[in-house]
Amino acid sequence: MRVELFPPESVTEPRHWVRHDQAFAMMLGRGSIEWGSKRSALEKFRYATGDLALCDRHVGEWVGLMTTPHLQLGISDAPLMAASDGAYGEVELRPSRKFADHRLGALVAAAHAEMVAGFPSGRLFLDSVEQAMAVALVNGHAVRHRPVQIRRGGLGSARLRRIKELVHVKMEDDLSLDEMAQSVGLSTAHFARMFRKSTGETPHQFVLRQRIERAKAMLRAPDARVLDVAVACGFKTQQHFAQAFRDVCRVSPTEYRQDFLDSEVICDSEARSEDTSLSLVDS
Repeated sequence: MRVELFPPESVTEPRHWVRHDQAFAMMLGRGSIEWGSKRSALEKFRYATGDLALCDRHVGEWVGLMTTPHLQLGISDAPLMAASDGAYGEVELRPSRKFADHRLGALVAAAHAEMVAGFPSGRLFLDSVEQAMAVALVNGHAVRHRPVQIRRGGLGSARLRRIKELVHVKMEDDLSLDEMAQSVGLSTAHFARMFRKSTGETPHQFVLRQRIERAKAMLRAPDARVLDVAVACGFKTQQHFAQAFRDVCRVSPTEYRQDFLDSEVICDSEARSEDTSLSLVDS
């Protein structure tokens, strides 16, 4: 998925933009953009923060003055076709220069936050967001499509075991959704749906939980450095690790380790007291 930030800019001459992936944009502030299919017939659209625009593919459009910053995302064909339940070729979406969609807006906001943070969650997070965006775009804006079918059942135990083994082997790597799907011989979109049906989690949520569980085990060692734990568990930065750990465990990694070590001291102290009491009784 392509993610690009466009700041406000003044232009003296309209420019012609042609996009060959399926692009749409979310406005990050109030302002306006001049759009048009002809250079001589630009129309000004006023936007509020969170408004969306779905671009016309291949045909291109003329763009003039832009006074609002916006985030533009490009969705590849594969997730759009998968969301169309087996469609072949390109999925045709209705272009719209201004619309609102709360679900799409939340997904774009998640992609924007990830970009601002420097993409610390890796490819799997963006792959998952792209899949969800494709479903929302197809369901709400496709010219012709069949609705997404949710199949009964889920992944079998052998496939789930294979996924868990892959995650543990590649815990330190930037694992992608496509790589997980290929390991069990499924398309990316079908794998994502079946995995969630089987586990109640998205692949990204599952991988994150596995990383946090490994981190908790490593943090129980009193000499483990938080940075070393973060790297060993697949986090790109110590800051991202600390935030993800706090989101899941409600405490920081350092606080978790200290709480564990404190509880160990208490248990040891209680055990010694019990041994002393038993010794007195025996004597």
